[in-house]
Amino acid sequence: MNSKRYKSIFIILFVVLFTSQSYAQKKEPYEMFVDGVKVIVQPVNNEIVQIQTVFRGGVQNYPASKAGIENLAIRALTECGTENDDKNSFKDKLDKVSGQVYGNAGMDFSTFNLNCIKEDLNTVWPLYQDAITKPKFDEKEFRRIKQDAINSIKEMESQPDYAIEKLAKATAFAGMNYAKDPDGTEASVQGLTTAEVKNYYKSIATKSRMLFVVVANLERQEIEQKIHNLLSAIPQGQPFVFKKESFAAKANTFKAEKKELATNYIHAVANGPAPGTKDFNAFVLAMRIFAERHFLEVRTNNGLSYAPQSYFDGGLTPSANIAVTTTEPNKYIQVLNKLVDKTRKGFTEEEVKNMKTTYITQQYYRQETNAAQAQALASNEVLHNNWKRAITLNEDLKSVTPKDVTAAFNKYVTNVTWVYQGDPAKVNPALFTNAAVKQKLPPSSLSNKKNQ
Repeated sequence: MNSKRYKSIFIILFVVLFTSQSYAQKKEPYEMFVDGVKVIVQPVNNEIVQIQTVFRGGVQNYPASKAGIENLAIRALTECGTENDDKNSFKDKLDKVSGQVYGNAGMDFSTFNLNCIKEDLNTVWPLYQDAITKPKFDEKEFRRIKQDAINSIKEMESQPDYAIEKLAKATAFAGMNYAKDPDGTEASVQGLTTAEVKNYYKSIATKSRMLFVVVANLERQEIEQKIHNLLSAIPQGQPFVFKKESFAAKANTFKAEKKELATNYIHAVANGPAPGTKDFNAFVLAMRIFAERHFLEVRTNNGLSYAPQSYFDGGLTPSANIAVTTTEPNKYIQVLNKLVDKTRKGFTEEEVKNMKTTYITQQYYRQETNAAQAQALASNEVLHNNWKRAITLNEDLKSVTPKDVTAAFNKYVTNVTWVYQGDPAKVNPALFTNAAVKQKLPPSSLSNKKNQ
């Protein structure tokens, strides 16, 4: 009798649990506007709350002489205390519930994040709201984080991989916003004052620049109320429109800097399709397949580099990138030219099919956490003006053909900006500036179907 009773209870509990899980899984993401600010909500079937406030603009928000100002402003929100809590009190309250409040400044936008379990939200949210609406910018604490930022810049600049990438961006994007580094330079950060950074934060903390992403199991009414309360202290601000800049080198160029290094560092920058355009998804696949070919040809077949890299930076100023460290730069460029020529002839159906599977698997694997889902939704909204792309990417890629992928590669990988750090005596610049990759190719023949 008792056995049957326990069995019945177990069945009931299983049905309730399965039904509740299925219901939660069926909840669709949605968007709404609170006080004129877009809020993207991704319901989840767990007890973790991830809320992300996005400040649009990134490096477009400040001149090169003030690079690093947004990074310091975002760090100051938690490191300099608020009107209600100094730095130690703020962190002590978070530590008691294992909550996290943190930020990051990027090329195209900055984020300020909240992460906690659902039952602690009412403890963490007031701290998060105060950090955004009532930051203190304490002078002593600000000096500390500024010195930390300068020390970090010095450390990074001593690393050859960072140095060559920074030189590549400064050279390729000269006169453009993407020549700026969100971390700034030692000189630009050193000159920033507390008052200046505080006033700068006020200029970007406006409804016109803000976006919210919520990945959590929260009722819509609760989300609306919390964000409304936060926004009641935020001014509307001036209308903001992103400036999309296109990089397209008119010719192959080569810039060398002498450095005492154990090997030579090379970085190339070429054009790329803008987010939201029909070529974007095809070029993502093209550069990923090319990266595999590049690695195989340079390292495995010729032993010219330990870790050759190729990748597509799909930001608001998009670019294709090739990076390598080698003791034989002249031989490397000859191998690369042959590889590019071979790649221009086309990508196979099997390569494209396999890369679609690999890319989708990687994207969704990375989105297993609430924080990663929030970042994916935010970046797709900011860059592509379409947060749903984070969810529909698998379907979007189905229509991309090998012909599309080949056409995208040939359209954008043309003229290249090369930079080199190491021993100039070991490299012949003419091999790079006269490389086969400079030839002009016909326009892309991609279909007119719009990517979602």
